[in-house]
Amino acid sequence: MKLIQIIVITFALAFYLHSQAIAADMNPHTAEAIKHAEDAQIHGQAGHTKALLEHSQESLAHAKAAEKELTETHKLHMTESIKHLDEAIAHAKQDHADVATKHVAEALQHMRDAVAK
Repeated sequence: MKLIQIIVITFALAFYLHSQAIAADMNPHTAEAIKHAEDAQIHGQAGHTKALLEHSQESLAHAKAAEKELTETHKLHMTESIKHLDEAIAHAKQDHADVATKHVAEALQHMRDAVAK
C-alpha cells in the first residue's frame, strides 16, 4: 500500500511540474483544464471515481472557457477534448473509473494538441 501511495504521489508531482512548465505559454483556462484533467487521470488510475468526476467537471468548465479564446485550428482540438470530458463524466457517474480514465487521457491529448505550436 505504501509503495502505491509513493508511486501515485511521484506521478502527481511529475504531472504538476509538467503542467507548470506548459502553463507559462498558454491562457489560464487551458492550463487549468490540463491540470484538472491530469489530476482526474491520476485519481482514475487509482480507482477514485468521485475525485475523477470532480476534477473532470472542473477541467470541463475550464476547457469550455478556453475554447472561446482559441483560434480556429486550436479550437478544434479543445472541442474534441470537451467531448471526451463529457464522456468521462458520464462514465464516472456510473462508477466506471477505467472507461472514464481512458476518455480523460484522450481529452488530455487533445488539450495538449490545442496548445502545440
